[in-house]
Order: sequence, then structure tokens, then C-alpha cells
Amino acid sequence: MSDDKNLSDDLNDMMDDAKENAKKAADKVNEKANEFAEEAKEAAKEFTESAKETFNTASGENKKVLAGILGIIFGWLGIHKFILGYTKEGIILLVLGALGFLTCGITSGISWVIGFVEGLIYLTKSDDDFYNTYQAGKKPWF
Repeated sequence: MSDDKNLSDDLNDMMDDAKENAKKAADKVNEKANEFAEEAKEAAKEFTESAKETFNTASGENKKVLAGILGIIFGWLGIHKFILGYTKEGIILLVLGALGFLTCGITSGISWVIGFVEGLIYLTKSDDDFYNTYQAGKKPWF
């Protein structure tokens, strides 16, 4: 009987040790996860600040190339319009692109063609002409 009691006590001790070790391991995992989350937040913050700085300082050639490439690739979303500061026109293209799900792609195709053509126009203009027309002159379409 005393052997059974000792065995039971030993099993209880082992279970307590296992629970304690599991709790310690979980605490370490939580600590590492929190450290990783903080590092990820810091990296995202740095990236955001860098992106804001890049877009805010972009002028002339930089906005021309950026808007042109985005117009060709993502023209149907109107991203190139947002880059140039044409929020209303960007929303119009974005809505047309999204309506493509309801119109079997017709409106998406229209907004894609507009974005593609505008991207080509942006990239083929001289830097001064682009700046005077779209950034200083605020010509919203073509």
C-alpha cells in the first residue's frame, strides 16, 4: 500500500512539475511574441514614415515615373490619380473598377483603359511638360 501511495505522490509531483514547466514555456512564448509584435510595430512605423517622406518629397520626374507606372499597372484602381492629388478622379476610377464585379468587367475595362492610356501619356511627356500640366496646372484627365 505504501508503494502505491509513494507512486501516487511521485505522479502528482511529476504532474505539478510538468504544469509548472508548461506555464514557464507559455510565458516565454508570450514574452517572445510580445517582443516580436513590438518589433513589427516599430518596423511598420519606420516604413510608414519612410513612405510618407518619399511621397511628400516626390516632385517632377519622381511623380511622373511613379504615376505613369502605377497608371499602367493599377490604372483601374485610380492609384495614379491619388499620387497626383486628384482624389475625386481617383475615387471615380476606383468605383468604376469595383463595379466591374456587377457589370461583368465592362466598367473595370473602361477604367483600366483610362489608367493605361494616362500612364503612357505621363511617361511620354517631358518632365517640365508633365509638371506644368498635371502638377502645377492640375489637369485631371488625359
